[in-house]
Amino acid sequence: MTTQNKHTNLNFLNAAAATLKRFIVPVMLLTFFTLNAARAQDRVITLDEALKLGVANSNVVKLSKARIDQAISQYNQAKDNILPTGKASFTYDRAEIPANKLDFGANSLSLPKSADAFLGIVSVNETIYGGNRLKYAEQSTELLAQISRVDAENDKDAVAYDIINQYYNLYKVLKSKKVVEQNLAVVDQQIKQAQRFFDQGIVTKNDVLRFQLQRANIELNGIDLETNRKIVNYNLNILLGLPEGTQLAINDIAEPDRQVAPVSNYIDTALAVRSEVRSLDLRSQVAETNVKTIKANALPSVAASAAAYYVDTQIDPFPQSGKYILPLTVGVGVSWNFSALWTNKNKVAEAKVQQDEVSLNKLITMNNIRREVNQDYQTYTMALDKIKLLQTSIEQAGENNKILESKYQSNIASATDRADAETLLYQAQINLELAKADAGLAYYTLIKSTGKLNK
Repeated sequence: MTTQNKHTNLNFLNAAAATLKRFIVPVMLLTFFTLNAARAQDRVITLDEALKLGVANSNVVKLSKARIDQAISQYNQAKDNILPTGKASFTYDRAEIPANKLDFGANSLSLPKSADAFLGIVSVNETIYGGNRLKYAEQSTELLAQISRVDAENDKDAVAYDIINQYYNLYKVLKSKKVVEQNLAVVDQQIKQAQRFFDQGIVTKNDVLRFQLQRANIELNGIDLETNRKIVNYNLNILLGLPEGTQLAINDIAEPDRQVAPVSNYIDTALAVRSEVRSLDLRSQVAETNVKTIKANALPSVAASAAAYYVDTQIDPFPQSGKYILPLTVGVGVSWNFSALWTNKNKVAEAKVQQDEVSLNKLITMNNIRREVNQDYQTYTMALDKIKLLQTSIEQAGENNKILESKYQSNIASATDRADAETLLYQAQINLELAKADAGLAYYTLIKSTGKLNK
């Protein structure tokens, strides 16, 4: 090879290497960042993390906080009404008097062609006694602020339960998908074995098709589960305030051994803790205060006042000795709208009816709570019993599957019997995972009905 050819080949290799480098490096970098972005979208999340994140990002909780702030502001305004009121004003007037003479027969009155006047007023008023109306207004707004806090607790419980519900739904889907994957692997082995038996003339083609049909049915179930996973995953992302494309994963939920107390214990707790009951207790106090406020309208009011007046007729607004007057007044006034003695009667009657309505609503609410707690209690205990039965059925289905597998390999059982045994085991496995998740959700539903979900 000549020196010229060597240089030509070397230049060609260098050019090719440079081109390859320009092509590969961007592809490698793109692949690297794509993989990192994909990993960034995957997140394993626990239930506690989901609850903290969801409650912190919930617009419902933020709206409840705004309502509390509004109620506190109204309470502070009611307290401000107890303070003295004061006003100050200062005015200047100029009068032009073209016709400035008045004749009274032998006498006449002459006015100046123009006149100036300055008038300043400062006054302070304080209610000494107002039939306790201001006091009742302060009590009422304070109770309304407490009601806002209780309602906010209820909103927070609703948000937390919604998160728990979606979390367990995602857990059920993911566990079911895992069972599907495991059963697909088992069926694939059966298909290979059936194909080998068919090649050896031990089984018919129908046996192979039977296992293939079983695999297709499992795959169809997997497609439905993946669709449900996407829906639940999206909904949970919205609740938690995460990017919509985040793929959430859940590890096995360690369900503690929860001892079930008598149903009466849960009902007593609910009646003492539930926010609806506490809210109605507060509303009953508001209704009682409203009755007192209306009755107070029939009582007289006593108020004290003090005022200072500055009157100056000079063009110069600043005081000069002998050019202005300064009256000072102090007084006590009593006012009484005594027509309320006969107009208040029906207003008081209406307020008492509203008070009775609150009491009746409380009784209705308490009965509804009793029914709700009992239903959730029965659902939870049924879920626990269901798990025990399903665990037994899995043991039975597993034993049956082993027997049929042995018989099939010995050409005693048909492919249909073998596939049916696997299907029973597969279905029992899925049912158990779903039952565990349903039991966990049923427990939180029972806790929510007792009012202690976030406590």
